[in-house]
Order: sequence, then C-alpha cells, then structure tokens
Amino acid sequence: MPASDFSDLPHFRGDIELAEALTVAARQLHDTQTPDSTMQVAVRLAVRLLPGAEHAGISVMERDGHRRCVAWTDEVVRTAEESGDGPPQASYWDQLWQAPVVRLTDGETEDGGRPLADVGLRSALALRLRAEKRRLTVLTAYAAKPRAFDADATRIGRLYTAHVSLALDSATVREQLTEAMRTRDLIGQATGILMERRDIDAAEAFDSLVRTSQRENVKLRDIARRIVDTKRAT
Repeated sequence: MPASDFSDLPHFRGDIELAEALTVAARQLHDTQTPDSTMQVAVRLAVRLLPGAEHAGISVMERDGHRRCVAWTDEVVRTAEESGDGPPQASYWDQLWQAPVVRLTDGETEDGGRPLADVGLRSALALRLRAEKRRLTVLTAYAAKPRAFDADATRIGRLYTAHVSLALDSATVREQLTEAMRTRDLIGQATGILMERRDIDAAEAFDSLVRTSQRENVKLRDIARRIVDTKRAT
C-alpha cells in the first residue's frame, strides 16, 4: 500500500491530535485481512506516526540471534536488518529480550551500530510487538541522522505498537479460523470420497484418513488434499 493511502492521518501537536492519529491508524490496521498485510500496513504507518522515522521494518528474531525481515518500507531496511544477523550487532539486539524498547542513537559510534551506518542509517528505535520464549517480533523505525528518536518518539511508538499487536493478533486468529474451515471442508470431501469408493460409513472413512496420516507421518489435511486432488484428476 503506497504512503499516499495514509494521507488521512492527522498531523498532531498534542495528545488530542495523537489520539486522533492513533484512532485512524488502528482503523486501517484492523481493516487488513492477513498477518502479512497487517505488517505491511504497520511499517508504512510507522513512518507517518513516529517523529523522526524515515524507514521502518518488522522482523522476527530467534534466540540464536538469527533475524528475518518480514515487512519493510524499502530495500534499505531489509538490507540493514539482514546485515545485522548475529555478531557484531548481537549485543544491541539482545537487549530486546529484556526490554520492550531499545534505542540506537548513533550507529556510527555505538556498539553494534556499524551495519546500520554502512547502509546510511544512524538511528534506530526498536519496539517489541510479540514476545515468546524463543522468538521476538519487533517493529523498528530508522533514520539517516543520529539521535533522531527522543522520549516522545518512544512514547508514541509504544502506544502505536500496542495497536499493531492487537491488529496482528486479530488477523492471525482470522487466518487460523479460515484455514480451519478450509481444512474441515477438505477433510469432509476426502471422507465422502472414501465412503463412496470403499462403501464404508463416515466414521470408518475418517479413521482411514487418520491411520494413513499416522502411518505416513503426514498431516491429515495433506492426506485429504491428496485424495481430493486425485479424485479431481480422474
């Protein structure tokens, strides 16, 4: 979604304007249909909402230091996030396991900032979206100048990421429910095919699917899809 799609976000000078901007942002986030689209909208909104932000990205970080960029406003973000995998930036990113927010004020001088400076970025504001035992989901805003993110940017960032987290959770639930319904329908079709093919009842057909799944160590839905696809091909 291009940045122009967010032109209805008000420019704010105080808490009332900020509340209005966050309300508009929340509405646009909740209008998305999938977690991927939620994250794509989130990074573009972040550039509009967070004072000092010029670029933004969302990454998933593992305990072993591996980081995967899953949404970005432009290629410089993906380059910065991928170049920061593991050492020498580990000390900077590792702070996110203990703190919900980490600020890098100058990538040219601070420990772990060199990969950012190498792609023309000097400041970063990293905010946790999700925290699991072995995985973090992080939204990071970037700027080309040092000390771009102050206390106000951090405050607004934390308010904003609360909205992003809620929208992301909602989109994930919707996607899971949709997949569950598709899986149910697929298994129902496969059960019907086996009932017709083998002249057995529904319980016996379903048991056959389960046994095949266990024997082949393949998910039940994949067994069902194979049966349905074979039927369609004949």
